[in-house]
Amino acid sequence: MKISYVVAESPGNVALKTAEYDPQTLKPDEVLLKNEYSVISAGTERAWIIGQSNNPGQHFPFYPGYSASGYVAAAGSEVTNLKAGDRVLITWGGHRSHTVRKADTVFKITDDSIDLLDAAFAHIVSFPLLGIRRLRLEIGESVMIAGQGILGVIALQIAALSGAVPLLVSDYDPARRALALKLGADLALNPADADFAEQVREATGGRGVNAVVEVTGVAAALKQALKYVAREGRISLLGCTRVPDAAIDFYQDVHCPGVTLIGANTWNRPRFESRPGQWTEHDDYRTFLQLLAVGKMQVRPLISEIVSPEKARDVYERLITAKNPPLGIVFDWKQYSD
Repeated sequence: MKISYVVAESPGNVALKTAEYDPQTLKPDEVLLKNEYSVISAGTERAWIIGQSNNPGQHFPFYPGYSASGYVAAAGSEVTNLKAGDRVLITWGGHRSHTVRKADTVFKITDDSIDLLDAAFAHIVSFPLLGIRRLRLEIGESVMIAGQGILGVIALQIAALSGAVPLLVSDYDPARRALALKLGADLALNPADADFAEQVREATGGRGVNAVVEVTGVAAALKQALKYVAREGRISLLGCTRVPDAAIDFYQDVHCPGVTLIGANTWNRPRFESRPGQWTEHDDYRTFLQLLAVGKMQVRPLISEIVSPEKARDVYERLITAKNPPLGIVFDWKQYSD
């Protein structure tokens, strides 16, 4: 059978390729998964596709994509937890028509009310869930979500569910600020404003925000956050600050005011058992799907485009070059036939 996949063969050079796969090579403890939807994580995938510096293990060819949903197409002879036809999350599998995984690592979707289009966001949603959990928010604390890309909009909803008040967001794009206000933000600010830090302090009674979720991954944004976070505040580093191009005065801005910087990288999770502030990926997937089922979280407003994988080259060219790229792009593998 043929398998199709998106690949960056060199920096900025993205294509949709096909390869042969023999189902007879499926091992007894593996499952073959058929992709239905895969979601582009724009910031991360752009950084790797252009070969941005400071990416550990950067190499080409690079296979983007890690948040998807679909079905079990076939199960190995020793697999007991899954069967052909089961609906599942597909994580770290790339943007591809099919992928092979160890059966014990695959999360089965048991709630038939969950649409696979929504479920495809589960792995991406697990990142902001981690970033918010690491802050250990208390009801009534003020929070700033810095950046309203796809992760920032999700973090906004999680912070609202956690009782953040006032809940502030910042982004350069007025359309993204408007969306944030619709999804629960109390105040949406432009970080380019000369009096931005003063606006934050005014909204928090002069104290600054108790907690910041820094989503942009831009060092200058982290430096800016240190100017409006409260004394003894916390900053969760959800975005990947790959380029250290802004000098930070750690003595004046971190040490003296007692600010806590928290690394919130998804690789630093327990694998088997959740604990306070640190949940496993599967427990966070379960949380997201439950929130979806009861209508407490939305991902449809994040979707700018649903496209065929055949348009992969065009999509990534726009992500690389556009000043304000689309918020959320989903590949619909049902639209594609090789």
